[in-house]
Amino acid sequence: MKKLWGGRFEKNTDALMEDFNSSISFDKKLYKYDIEGSIAHAIMLGETGIIKEEESHQIIEGLKSIRKDIELDRFDFDKKHEDIHMNIEAGVIDKIGEVAKKLHTARSRNDQVALDLKMYSRDSVKMIQTLLKEWIEALVDVSEKNIDTIMPGYTHLQRAQPITFAHNLMAHAEMAVRDYKRLESWLNIHNTMPLGSGALAGTTFPIDRYRTCELLGFESPCLNSLDGVSDRDYVVDLLSACSVGMMHLSRICEELVIWSTQEFSFIEIDDAYSTGSSMMPQKKNPDAAELIRGKTGRVYGDLMAILTTLKGLPLAYNKDMQEDKECLFDGVETWIKSLSIIIPMIKTMKIKFKNTFEATKGGFTNATDLADYLVKKGVAFRNAHKITGEIVLDCIYKGISLNDISLEEYKIYSEKIDDDIYKYISLEECVNKRNSIGGPSKEQVSNHIDILKKYVNTLSTISDI
Repeated sequence: MKKLWGGRFEKNTDALMEDFNSSISFDKKLYKYDIEGSIAHAIMLGETGIIKEEESHQIIEGLKSIRKDIELDRFDFDKKHEDIHMNIEAGVIDKIGEVAKKLHTARSRNDQVALDLKMYSRDSVKMIQTLLKEWIEALVDVSEKNIDTIMPGYTHLQRAQPITFAHNLMAHAEMAVRDYKRLESWLNIHNTMPLGSGALAGTTFPIDRYRTCELLGFESPCLNSLDGVSDRDYVVDLLSACSVGMMHLSRICEELVIWSTQEFSFIEIDDAYSTGSSMMPQKKNPDAAELIRGKTGRVYGDLMAILTTLKGLPLAYNKDMQEDKECLFDGVETWIKSLSIIIPMIKTMKIKFKNTFEATKGGFTNATDLADYLVKKGVAFRNAHKITGEIVLDCIYKGISLNDISLEEYKIYSEKIDDDIYKYISLEECVNKRNSIGGPSKEQVSNHIDILKKYVNTLSTISDI
């Protein structure tokens, strides 16, 4: 088969080279963007008189017919045509004949693939933002239902201070908000159109790039043709956002895995998102959470792959850049799948509030409050810290909590301690008097929930676009 680019070649491509060179096995995913970009290009060519209006209409109908064939699974992708661009162009030529050969006027596969990949990226960003909105809503909803569920807060995975389950989940909601805004920044930075850059130096034809931008929903054409075909910053930035987003999911999944153990027993993950053991009949494993945690490293690998590919490339297009697609597709699809799983998993998990409360009673999580109490009675903080540490040590030896010490015993350590100490170091009081902005008190967490409810109502979803 003679290649559409094969005029200067005397020999056919070696079979091994043909297979090695072909990208159709994965870039066929871009078919709708390739066809949409080609339709816009054909419209522009007809409107500017570069080709006849009648020819433009014929080409557009041919492209629409190919799109229908692909959607009905009756189009044969052929690796001999190498990539999605040549497969579609060859298909249109078969459909409508010689006139289809005019479609590629004033463009190159270099600017064509940059266009397709950027359009795929843009749609992916909007899809992920829709899922992130749902993720924030799920975290807010579960938080609102658990605003009084007291649990230990941890540092170094050691019980530290009492908080609420809502306060913990709302921390993850803040991460999701940053993920959404990071993608909003992607849209602000990268919504420029590479089509019209040609192979690297534009074109001699009087194309109207602003018209093509209008047809394809870009803010403006890229202003340097070399950069237009060389730029893959949008791939790097999207994979970077995927990596950060997956890291955020991995962190909450780590907590879910720990909390679902019998040692913690804070939550039970729904059967729909758990699996069993082929040997041990009692097992219920948090596999969905573990898989998300595991897939995070894979997305990091996708980011490192594209960074490594690009780091030594001269301008403009190089065949190395064919390697951008598989890592981008994998990173994007992994984040989408992970969000699609974790949203219903969070909504359906059971929270064992009695266990979280009992765990908070242990570990002296109210010790900081005892020190604060002494400070408010006039004791210097360092002295209060020392006194509290001595009281904790005594409790450890006796196997009791701070709430179990008699007032007489407290006064051995400091005459400043009165019977109001018991209310002051009660867990509910410890949580709710931490009422500074961002704190775990019911008032502050309620305010945070209201703020995020209003925020998500301002966000667009894929159905709104």
